[in-house]
Formats: sequence, structure tokens, C-alpha cells
Amino acid sequence: MRILIANDDGYLAPGLGALVRAMEGLGEIDVVAPEQNASGTSNALTLTRPLTVFEARGEQVRGFRVVSGTPSDCVHVALTGLLGHRPDLVLSGINNGANMGDDTLYSGTVAAAMEGFLFGVPAIAFSQAEKGWANLDAAAAAARAIVEQVLAAMPLGGLPFLLNVNIPNRADAATLPRVVTRLGRRHASEPVIRQTSPRGETIYWIGPAGDAREAGEGTDFHAVASGRVSITPLQVDLTDHASRPDWAARLGGGA
Repeated sequence: MRILIANDDGYLAPGLGALVRAMEGLGEIDVVAPEQNASGTSNALTLTRPLTVFEARGEQVRGFRVVSGTPSDCVHVALTGLLGHRPDLVLSGINNGANMGDDTLYSGTVAAAMEGFLFGVPAIAFSQAEKGWANLDAAAAAARAIVEQVLAAMPLGGLPFLLNVNIPNRADAATLPRVVTRLGRRHASEPVIRQTSPRGETIYWIGPAGDAREAGEGTDFHAVASGRVSITPLQVDLTDHASRPDWAARLGGGA
């Protein structure tokens, strides 16, 4: 089995190294990751400048290939020419912080996995629920167990799948119950933070994410808050199928 691993926190992020080590022995591993932290870049592809790729130096990142772009760039470049072969599985993470609810729309971690899925490759995104890398080795062990469980239930070669996994920062993460969830919802983001630059210019920082608004039983928020690992199957189709007949009636188009 050939596994492609990417992330959005950058090639030096502890979560990436932990995920790579956890997958050793499952197959041939290729790591293609961003040069810089690219959190919040969603599915962006770099189209206005060329991308460079270099091999990382250092014992902990030996063999990693580094791309001067986004997480989606990493997987796209890997699948369309860099690797020279098609991986059987794409993994992304382990992210420094949760990717639940509306966060998945902005997440570079989820986007890297989604890029693989768009190319027809099964993919899984992994995130820790809280920032700071606490109990990272336990989260990596949980990721390994989940990959083994998923592959046993869904042998490779069939229809591709896209899973979003959020793991509580706990020492017993590998043995926590796992539950299949739906995405919750957040309240709107907090207001922007306005500051003044050293040159006297007004600058803005995007405000913190809002609190959970829909976090009832069955959601990813509820699962993690209850001390369980959340596994959410995702799809790419954004069509509002339920409203299509209404829009067709209003606009005179066919349904």
C-alpha cells in the first residue's frame, strides 16, 4: 500500500511527524507538506506563481518533500506528477486544533484530504480537539487504529471516501470510543481585532471562531465534548437538492 501524507501546519509541525511515525509499517509512505503554516487556506490552489519543491533536511523530516504553497497544492502536485505513482490512501494532519462544524470549510487539513478524494483516492483528515499538541503520541496511536479499522471495513479499490476525524487531547485517546457523527454549527465569528501598525496604518486580525451553536447529540462537537473520537463522513456536493424544485418554479427553469 502507498500512503501520501500532507498537513496544513507546515512540514516542521509535530503533528505531521507523529502521524508519519504512526503509519510506519502500513506501506510505502510519501510526505508532501507545505513550507509554511497554511492554516485556514481551505481548498486554495496557487495559480499566479510557480511552485517550488525541495527535500527537507534534518533527522526528523528526512525524505519529506516540501512545497511552497497550500495544502491542496501539496496533494495536487503530488498526484499530478511529483510522485510518479498513484497512492492508495491520502492522510492529512495531525492538525493543531479541532476541525469541526463550519471549520471544515476553512480547514487546510480537511482540504488536503479532500484534494485526494477529488482525484478518486480514499482520504482521512486528522485533528486534535485542542491546540498545543498535548498527548500527541496518543492521538497518533488513535489515528493508526482508525486507519486499520477503516481499511478492514472498507478495503481499498472500491469507491473513495472522505473522513474527518477529531481526537480529544487525552492520554487514553487510542482507546476512547469512536462515533460516526455529523457536522455541528458555530455561531458567527467574533469581531475583527483592529490594531495600529508601527507605520500608523490600521490593520485587522480575523477574530476568533464563534462558539458552538448546534452541538447536540450526534454532532462532532458533542462527541468530542463527551470524550469520544468523532469520525464524520464528508462529501463535496454543495447542491441544495431540497430547494431545487422551489427555485425552478420561481425562475422558470427545469427541476
